Amino acid sequence: MKKILILLFIPFICIGQLKFLPESKGELVEHNYYSLSYVEKHEQAEWVHYRLDPTRVSINKLNGKKFKTDRNYYQDKTFESKSAHKDDIKFKVDYYQKGHLAPAADMKMNLISVREAAYMSNISPQKKDFNGGRWKKLESLVRAWAKKNEIFITTAGVLNDNDLKKIGSKNRVSVPREFYKLIYMPSENKMIAFLMPNQKINGQLKDYVVSVDKVEKLTGIDFYSELDDMLEEKLEAEVNPSKWNFD
Repeated sequence: MKKILILLFIPFICIGQLKFLPESKGELVEHNYYSLSYVEKHEQAEWVHYRLDPTRVSINKLNGKKFKTDRNYYQDKTFESKSAHKDDIKFKVDYYQKGHLAPAADMKMNLISVREAAYMSNISPQKKDFNGGRWKKLESLVRAWAKKNEIFITTAGVLNDNDLKKIGSKNRVSVPREFYKLIYMPSENKMIAFLMPNQKINGQLKDYVVSVDKVEKLTGIDFYSELDDMLEEKLEAEVNPSKWNFD
């Protein structure tokens, strides 16, 4: 009788830490599809870090209808302090949307990733015209880059100010004035950073390209410390959007 080998395949479950994790000044939380550093003082992540590659982008597109974006939001209870509650960000009260840091469209690999994208630890208050405007266009552009090569994305609001506006009745959630997004493509040793105000934006995405050094100065966070020091210094100082395809 022939032996039949049955392989149980669970797609894309990440084991262990992601590469290139930033410095964490908060509580380090590792989910299956992204990692984050949660700052209780601001009731949100100071950074969310995840990976995209051509396979993941293809799976996301394939599963776009199969795995709908979870329109519910869940308090993240997987770490000690717990995240903000979904009722802390109400558009009808404060006029801020629940803005995903790791976009829901990047997290359609399976039901686990869809659920994790809806954790409030992955959410920050964003103006409607920002969340659905140029920021959304930037998220689409990043996915287009990931269709060609593996990339690592780090993103969040800038939380270094002590005088940020606070919203929420159950937990006081800080409202970032600016959001950043860093992208590193190891295969081509190139890096790009964006810094955008939390408001309606009419300019082009290229207008908001900055150096990683500038984001580090604003946030006080050390990014990409795993890289060789000379390479890290070179890449983090660059402001060269011409290396990236914006079409």
